[in-house]
Amino acid sequence: QVQLVESGGGLVQTGGSLRLSCVASGRTGSKYAMGWFRRAPGKARILVAAISWDGGATYYADSLEGRFTISRDNARNTAYLQMDNLKPEDTAVYTCGLSPRLMATAESHFGSWGQGTQVTVSS
Repeated sequence: QVQLVESGGGLVQTGGSLRLSCVASGRTGSKYAMGWFRRAPGKARILVAAISWDGGATYYADSLEGRFTISRDNARNTAYLQMDNLKPEDTAVYTCGLSPRLMATAESHFGSWGQGTQVTVSS
């Protein structure tokens, strides 16, 4: 079983920044992709960003306009999502996912999920 624990969410003003963290533990395997999803109120969950097992490849949703950066530290089993120039439309519950693939770019590639962390951007 895989456990994923997110942290770093909160309330921030428009234009501000937040960094989310996701720590993986349990039966993760030695090589796995990780990703960040978000579900805004009244909308479906979408894949925001993903990173390959070694950090060499990344994926971002087109709508982010280059404002988010995903990274990982395999020594700490941790993935990060740096979010800059936040906008009210970024308000959502952000959830970390783990995929047994070396790289994952679709929700169907992921099999483990965290509980999520709330990000609220005020205007």
